[in-house]
Amino acid sequence: MSRIAQARRNGFLDMLAAERGAARNTLDAYQRDIDDYLEFLGGRALEAATADDIRGWLADLSARGLKASSAARRLSAVRQFHRFLYTEGFAPSDPTAAIQGPRLGRPLPKVISVADVERLIATAREACIREGLTPAARLRALRMRCLIEMLYATGLRVSELIALPLSAATTRERFLVVRGKGNKDRLVPLNEPAREAARLWLAALRESGGAETRWLFPAEGESGHLTRQAFGRDLKALGGAAGLSGDALSPHVLRHAFASHLLQNGADLRVVQELLGHSDIATTQIYTHVLDDRLKSLVRDLHPLADEA
Repeated sequence: MSRIAQARRNGFLDMLAAERGAARNTLDAYQRDIDDYLEFLGGRALEAATADDIRGWLADLSARGLKASSAARRLSAVRQFHRFLYTEGFAPSDPTAAIQGPRLGRPLPKVISVADVERLIATAREACIREGLTPAARLRALRMRCLIEMLYATGLRVSELIALPLSAATTRERFLVVRGKGNKDRLVPLNEPAREAARLWLAALRESGGAETRWLFPAEGESGHLTRQAFGRDLKALGGAAGLSGDALSPHVLRHAFASHLLQNGADLRVVQELLGHSDIATTQIYTHVLDDRLKSLVRDLHPLADEA
């Protein structure tokens, strides 16, 4: 990669961070995608890139076996990069303007049933009171219970959950103020089971001498808090203990369950959008598949001509 290309890339990433409030994980993903594209160009000047170069890169991604969804994400990053180059005067045109992205089928989110969530939570609670637990094992069990109860109560993104401040366990309010994508604050509900799980976890954390931290879920490492990988691994283990398939369970699946179960019980789509922190309601609309049976029953039970059908 030439020094000029590297400087242009860094300028683009700085813009994302300063103007859009992009998180570190987002910036890292953009850098990986753009670096892959620049490597494909092989040192060719960015201002000389053409639509054929973009198509060739997309074909190369396909030949490497990338899924359409992964290729579309990479193309989105490169589109924004070239748009930045054009608007900043570094390139005479935007070669991505005429490019159509890979065709995507919109997958339905994986969702587990209310009964499965109840079994998962019950297993987490039982793990906390099992006889013969070592102090360390009990601490891990209480942490997992707190994570599960708070995730299902709030629908937080896993990155938001693991980075909750210690004050989330001591609030007297029935809601949390969470800073999500784009540094936007939103309110999320906090039910009594989640509050109780947080209190029990915090008490055990303080007893172990580990509460001298700003994080609710502290851990050793650069971030200072639990990683999403560690949470995902422990969640799959808990799912196995509850008799659930590990392949069908992840922190994101519980976030999906939060949204889908709310809609099944009559919540307004706009309200769910706000709770999830989606800037565009089109993102929330992937959950409307869960409404089919309820809507069919409403028509069957309430339509004036239903008996004649």
